[in-house]
Amino acid sequence: MSQDNKLVDLGAERAKRVHDLNEKRLNEVRQAFEQAMPLKSPKKKAKKKPKKR
Repeated sequence: MSQDNKLVDLGAERAKRVHDLNEKRLNEVRQAFEQAMPLKSPKKKAKKKPKKR
């Protein structure tokens, strides 16, 4: 029982690996989408003068 601290939770390791793979795939799709349809930088709105009444 002295080797209990060296045990590896295979379920947690697999979940972490699957998460990393999904994150990698998500980043690839995000980059492809940004190349296909680049986001426009928002234009700064000019301050309008108040109307005189």
